[in-house]
Amino acid sequence: MRLPVPEEVLPADRLGRVHFVGIGGAGLSGIARIMLARGIPVSGSDGVDSPTLTALREAGATVHLGHAADQVGDADTVVVSTAVREDNPEYVEAVRLGIRVLPRSAALAAVMAGRRVVAVAGTHGKTTTTSLLTTALQAAGADPTYAIGGDLAATGVNAAEGAGDLFVAEADESDGAFLHYSPHAAIVTNVDADHLDQWGTPEAYAAAFDEFADTVDPAGFLVCCVDDPGAAALAERHRALGRRVVTVSTRAGAGADLGPDALAGVTLWSPGDHYLADALAALAAGEALGHDREALVRGLAAYTGTKRRMERKGEAAGVRVYDSYAHHPSEIVGDLQAARAVAGAGRLVVAFQPHLVSRTRIFGVAMGEALGAADEVVVTDVYLAREEPDPAVTGALVADAVPLPADRVALVPQLEDVAPELARRARAGDLVLTLGAGTITSVGPRLLGLLEPGGGGG
Repeated sequence: MRLPVPEEVLPADRLGRVHFVGIGGAGLSGIARIMLARGIPVSGSDGVDSPTLTALREAGATVHLGHAADQVGDADTVVVSTAVREDNPEYVEAVRLGIRVLPRSAALAAVMAGRRVVAVAGTHGKTTTTSLLTTALQAAGADPTYAIGGDLAATGVNAAEGAGDLFVAEADESDGAFLHYSPHAAIVTNVDADHLDQWGTPEAYAAAFDEFADTVDPAGFLVCCVDDPGAAALAERHRALGRRVVTVSTRAGAGADLGPDALAGVTLWSPGDHYLADALAALAAGEALGHDREALVRGLAAYTGTKRRMERKGEAAGVRVYDSYAHHPSEIVGDLQAARAVAGAGRLVVAFQPHLVSRTRIFGVAMGEALGAADEVVVTDVYLAREEPDPAVTGALVADAVPLPADRVALVPQLEDVAPELARRARAGDLVLTLGAGTITSVGPRLLGLLEPGGGGG
């Protein structure tokens, strides 16, 4: 469900008691964590228990499993996840009572109020770049508040209240949320058409990033990675308007303000040009904020990753297992490039779960073509998330497009059957990578269990 952002967004300390419908999600849980740190009374509900809910309870939130009208209680404000449907009893009750109802973007804007915001946007790499910038700023002596779409490996959380005036936030374009933040500064990693169920056309999608860049404080700055044509065009347009634009590139001699030599000799947590681009963007933003390069680089070198972004899950029977959030063709290409470098002499075995019917309808063939960079591929059915199924759009659309021999590609519709299939295919020395923004992340631990001695793997 997509709710409009109100014309006036109140600061968080004026929202009263806040109830989150879908509090366990990556976006809402981070906002709730920051509010709790500020002493704001928080409650919420979610369909499935998780470590995130446990942590929120420990931080002082009242968290319910399942959804019921009476759980709204005496809330003054209700925040609703985009995954919540219009017939959700808590949303219906909030509307009936006339309680203030906010979408996630408005709630994030509320906790940003009064802070110097650095918003990290782009089709790919937002979470990693936000995480890198946060870590680099901390190493440079800053103590920013941060809100990230994934848990930092070093802290185990996706958000925290800092003592400084900086607020580093992942700015999501999927529902237009990033148009409501009016940041001091922004990073745009790339502009590669996605979420066309929201934007309609690639041109409209690109125009939204122009509008986002227009919301940046004229006294601030914009960082763009010019390796990407969309971000390069954005940088050129806004530099021509007289705005401060800092460009980065992974290619030496590309004419960017910051190139790969800025991180020469630094070993990043993962190989791959797209990860180098993220680190360079974080470094550029940190320097533009006035921090010392040497200190920022120390932070980048010490970064240990973010959960679900090329996250190592373990090793069993000589098979290394990683998990990543890639769900767009360009992201698949980047993560397979990085995984291939990590695999070394071993084979690369990939399990992919397409995410959203609308995305698979548009990009399914391109997803399959990108998966052709692996040695073996297992494709499961589409993770529906907020959409209804379409019998014409299934995992077969992806699997049929993988340019590998038929015996090296398997369509395994049911998720519970994926780990046994991977265990049958994997052998010592291989790297297995699970990919997708849905429930595919559960496959890695199960695979490791099957591969352990006596676990039944092959």
